[in-house]
Amino acid sequence: MSNERKIAREDLFPFVHYEYGEAYFGSCGKMRFRIARQPLQNVHYTPPEKRGEASLLVTIWQGPFGYAATEDGQKTDKTFPFSEEGMQQAADWLDERAGQIG
Repeated sequence: MSNERKIAREDLFPFVHYEYGEAYFGSCGKMRFRIARQPLQNVHYTPPEKRGEASLLVTIWQGPFGYAATEDGQKTDKTFPFSEEGMQQAADWLDERAGQIG
């Protein structure tokens, strides 16, 4: 069995992408995932001190269907800090889950 990562931080969009209020969708094998700022809103041009609290919401589910076509009960959510460190934690969790889901 290989110790090679399936999902690494550099496989995900740059952190600034999530400041625009856009979700990122991806897949790895049978696993599908979505990463988004929570709340999902464009704060890129808002001064940091006026943005309010936020987190990264990562959702995973088993394919073959997309996010909208999959029932919420079949999805698993996990929240991470809205920061570069949170992005790394999210990538680590996705990599771990991808190895379990296949």
